[in-house]
Parts: sequence; C-alpha cells; structure tokens
Amino acid sequence: MKSVCSPLALAVAGLLGLAAAHDAQAARGLDVRDLQKLDRVSSPVLSPDGGLVVFARREMTGASGEDLGKASTALWTRDLRTRDQAPPKRLTPAGWNVNSPAFSADGKWLYFLSAQSGTQQVYVMPATGGAPKQATHYPLDIGSFKVSPDGQRLAVSMEVFPDCGADIDCTVKRLDERKASKASGVVYDKLFVRHWDTWEDGRHNRLFVTTPSTGKNRPNPARLVDSSTGSPGPGNVPSKPFGGNDEYTWSPDGESIVFSMRRADRQEAWSTDFDLYRYGVGQPMQNLTFDGRTEAGVASPGPLGENRAWDTGPVFSADGKTLYYRAMKRPGFEADRFGLMARDVATGATREIAPDWDRSADGIVLSADGRTIYTTAQDTGAHPLFAVDIATGKVEKLVGDGSISAFEIAGDTLVFTRNTLKSGDQLFATSLSDPATQRAITPAAGEVLPDVTFGAYEQFSFPGWNGETVHGYVVKPWNYEEGKTYPVAFLIHGGPQGSFGDGWSYRWNPQTYAGQGYAVVMIDFHGSTGYGQAFTDAISGDWGGKPLVDLQKGWAAAQAKFPFLDGDRACALGASYGGYMINWIAGNWFDKQGNSPFKCLVNHDGVFDTRSMGYVTEELWFTEWENGGTPFGKPQNYEKFNPVNHVANWKVPMLVVQGEKDYRVPVDQGLSTFTALQRKGVESKLLYFPDENHWVLKPANSVLWHDTVNAWLKQHIGQ
Repeated sequence: MKSVCSPLALAVAGLLGLAAAHDAQAARGLDVRDLQKLDRVSSPVLSPDGGLVVFARREMTGASGEDLGKASTALWTRDLRTRDQAPPKRLTPAGWNVNSPAFSADGKWLYFLSAQSGTQQVYVMPATGGAPKQATHYPLDIGSFKVSPDGQRLAVSMEVFPDCGADIDCTVKRLDERKASKASGVVYDKLFVRHWDTWEDGRHNRLFVTTPSTGKNRPNPARLVDSSTGSPGPGNVPSKPFGGNDEYTWSPDGESIVFSMRRADRQEAWSTDFDLYRYGVGQPMQNLTFDGRTEAGVASPGPLGENRAWDTGPVFSADGKTLYYRAMKRPGFEADRFGLMARDVATGATREIAPDWDRSADGIVLSADGRTIYTTAQDTGAHPLFAVDIATGKVEKLVGDGSISAFEIAGDTLVFTRNTLKSGDQLFATSLSDPATQRAITPAAGEVLPDVTFGAYEQFSFPGWNGETVHGYVVKPWNYEEGKTYPVAFLIHGGPQGSFGDGWSYRWNPQTYAGQGYAVVMIDFHGSTGYGQAFTDAISGDWGGKPLVDLQKGWAAAQAKFPFLDGDRACALGASYGGYMINWIAGNWFDKQGNSPFKCLVNHDGVFDTRSMGYVTEELWFTEWENGGTPFGKPQNYEKFNPVNHVANWKVPMLVVQGEKDYRVPVDQGLSTFTALQRKGVESKLLYFPDENHWVLKPANSVLWHDTVNAWLKQHIGQ
C-alpha cells in the first residue's frame, strides 16, 4: 500500500523541539520511559462535510529526566481542506482534561466530556474554536452521551440506583448517607459482587434524555429512558466495565432510542444475552431481539430476530427503515464471531449481511449512500479496515498494514488512526475513492524519537497442531548485527482469544524488549483471533493442549528460520491466559532429559488453579464456557489442564506479578503461585501492586514493572 511521507508530521516534530532529522544516527533502543512520555492520539471525528478532523491527544506535561510528568488530554483539530504544512492546533483550553469529541449534525458545534466543573459533564464549543460552555449541570458524572439528530437533546448515561428512577438527587443523597455511616458492611443477594476492579454498590449505568444548557442552572429534570409504561428491569447502559456510546443510538427522526442491554438479574454473571431495546416517548418498550423469556411490560416483535446471545452496536440507516447491528449466535461465549445484521424496522425481518465472511466485525459505520458498511476486524495478525457491500455481502479490505484502532467517514473523506509494531497510533487522512494515498496528520513514534532505533519485525508461519498453519512474529533487537545471536523474550498473549500481532501496546510492547537488546518471538496459537472462528474456538476446553503444541512447534520453527535467536538464552513471559500458560509450561514443557527450554519465566496475573478460578472470578460465563460447565457440574474439566496439579515439576525461576484490584484473575491466584514456588525452593520473586487491576496503568508503576522484568531477564539470560 502506498504511504505518503508527511512534511506535516516533520513540522509537528519540529514544534516539539526535535531538531534532529529522522535519519540521524540512532544511539539506543526504546525504553519504557519513552513509551510513557509519548503523546497518545485517539478518538478522531470528522465534521459532516469532511473538512475538519478533531482528535484527542494525551500529553505528559512537565516531564524531565526520570520525572514522567503529568498526563493531560486535549482536543486538537486540522483543516483537511488545506494542503499546507501547518500542524494541528489545540482547540480546548490548556489544563483541561477532555474526551469523547462529537460534532453536531450541522457541523457548527463540538461536544465533549470534561470534569472541569468537578464532575464529568458535557461541554459544547464552536467547532472552529472558542470558549467552551457547560451543557449539563448534574451532581453525578456523565459517562457517555449522544446528541440527538436535531441537536436539541442529549442522551446521557449516569450511574444511579435503579429504584431512584429519574430522581438524580436520590442517588446523591444515598451515596452521602453511605459515606457518613459508621458501619462499612455491604449485603449482597446476587452476583456480581465485584466486577473487573470495582466492588458493586448497587448502582447501574442508566440512559437519560435531557436538554443541553449553556446557562449556570441545571435544565429541566432528565427523563429516564426506560421509565415508560413498561421496563426491561435493571441493567447497565452502557454495559460495564468497558461499554460506550456505540451501544445506543438515536433514530434519524429523534423520536426513539435503541440500546443494547443485558438484564441485571441473578443470571447476569454467567449470561452474555444482550438484547436490543427500542424506547420511544409514550410507547411501550420493545425488545427487538426477543429471546423467548417473559418480560412484564415489554413488547416483543415475535419470533423474528430471536437471539439469546450478544446483540449490540445499533446503527440506523439514514431513512430509519433499517436497523443494522452486530450479533453473536452462541449464548455464553464472549469470543464468538460478531456477524453484521440488518433488520427491517417495519416488519422485523432480519438477515445476516455477510454470513460467509469468517471474521468478527468490530463496529458499523455506514457510507453516505447507505450501500456499504465499514468495519474493522482482526485478520491474520493485523487489524485492517474493511468495506462490506450490504446487498451482496462482498467484503473488500480497504486499508491494511498494521492495526486500525479508530476511523470515521464523512462523504468521501476517511480519517483513521493506525498503529504497528514500530509506532503508536498515528492519524491519517485519505479518501474512499483513493485510500492508498494517505496523508499523515500526526507524527509516528520514530519521528518523535529520532535517536531511537526500533527493532525490525517479520511475520512467519509454520505447521502447528495437527499440521494446521499457525502464524507468529519475530522482532529483531534494536542493535541487531548480521551473524550475531541474541537472547530471546518469548511472549505469550492473553485472552486466551487474543493476538500478539502487528500493533502497538502500552503494556506488552515487544519494542521495550528489543530496546534492551533482546529478540522477541510471539506465536498466535490455536485460540487466537483473526484466523477464522474455528481456529478461535479450538482452545475452549483445551487450554493446555493445542496451544502448548503450537508454542513448542513455533519456538522450534522460529529458531530454524531465524539463526540470530539464541535458543539457549530464552525467557517466556505472559499475562492472564499467558500467565496461566507460564504456570502450565513450568510443569509440562521439558525435553527428554527433563530440561526446560527457558532459563526464566514471568507470570503476570496468571491463573494458578482453574478450579479455584471458576469460583473466584467475576464473569462466570468465561470459565464456564472454557471448561464446558460449572466447577461442580464438570469438575473433571477443570482438573484436566490445571497447573496446580503439576507444581511438583516446577523448577525454572519465575517472577510473579499481581495486582490487588484484579478481580478477573484475583490476587489469590498470584499469591498461590508465589507460595508454591517459595515452598518448593524455586528461585522466585513477587511484584505486587496494591493499586492496579488486571493491567498496570499508572505510569510510575509501569516503569517499575518494566525495570523489574528487565532486571529478571538480565539476571537469567544476559544483556
């Protein structure tokens, strides 16, 4: 694919005080401190005429030496109609932290979220610049929003107690009473008790409709979306913990809202049954993807569109006659394929648009003429942008290379952010009629860090389990020289339905290892995403089987193909499922002489005891699908590939990392791993974070994580 070198990107680099040319002699590899200090670009949005692009950029201000500085996020804009070298300019005031930009339908106004007033509220400002004005004035944080098509109303989400209804002050009062109470106990009568990194307190995300205001007073009380004569009962809209405004949409006439919701009943913790509901003022609530269960006060369209699996991402056609959305087919399986669906609003007739396309769609953006859906999906180690013809289901790869993380379309204009194994997200502009000609709006990591050499990388394939093709990546060390050999960081991805492909990460970035002088090997074993749904399905019920074979064969194939890999100096590292695999490897990967191929292991938030995990994790649908049932119903399944049963074989030095607020793989799993290692007398260390969840997110903690891991590798495999 053709890529146009951007003088603008170099101009931006110059503004940042980077006088050295990109082709100057580089003196070092990437360090975690570079990773934390780099600007992060996200959330591109286009004005309706495609003339302006607005995006969010996170900067670390005040960074100096070892001081990482303080993070702040502002909105920046670029006029795409000019071809000069002028860099983007900041729109929002200095010192504000903002997110979630959105244009009004006429393109004159820009909306966004900020906590500048003390709680996160909606603000509005002229799209070409000016003073922001507060559009909502509520005592609770607004988590997400969407502007109505006529610009006169806002759909907003807030976290409230369900029985408080639309009385927002009721939620505030109850929170104040809890804070003032001398008793700290909480009574639960159903799951979830805790979710991701938060203990549940009875509040749910709920949708409200309100009127934007630019005055100092709160507008008329917000109306709860599901407060009509019928209600689907409590549920989170958007979903927790990561749902956003892509889970609800206005109809083109502004008379109704369609949203995706899973009911917060006693089955919530083991259900993936998200339905689409339609709400209109004075109309009964309608479940559009009715699953056959009785819901008092909720109308159903009948058998058409029935689905007890996941339905989400509603988008209306411009005329309002068709509702597009994404749907899974298998209840209880969070990694099922998302198919693209079209529903006739009048009749309820539903069809899948591209049933033979063996990829899982991430979202839906419609073309101006309504004939094409644009979406991204994992694809053979990359994450391209695709165009799907609605009438025929024909799929065309529109923009490949690396990983497209976000995009927006207005007319013929396309903007997107793309990252690779050599750079974080970079913003590009192009046209749908000529997507190969791309203009960089922001600089790549290599332009911002001209003294850093990034390790070159290559995808390879080999016959894995049962002779089936498996792919992987190898990254060379930054200081690679022909004829030399290098110690290896063997990275194992989590999920387990995930991928370590051609993309950038701020947590598990291969370049941070290449930057220390290590070669990196990553294998997309059976269970990885982007290789077809059957390949993804292959890991369920077989955690220690096919994936281990793929890792073993992949390690052998990589050494045979890349002679610079020093197989005698290698360390395996993984998190989540990857951490599980580290525990599994510790007890099950040995040669005929009983030797491990690895000199050390790193286990971050990994599963130690699959049986215990089935009882202590929060999203039960995950462990129950992966093990074919409950721990008490199918106990033999939980023991088949249980690392705890092979601790007697452990002998390789292991570094264990665990976050206290990780409720996905809770702290008992990490502590049990470390206890087993210590009791066995195996060389081991524990890095414990009392304030981190499943991920290490705080910049200083990330630096400590990398420094500790790199020191462990250096101790055992050199460099």
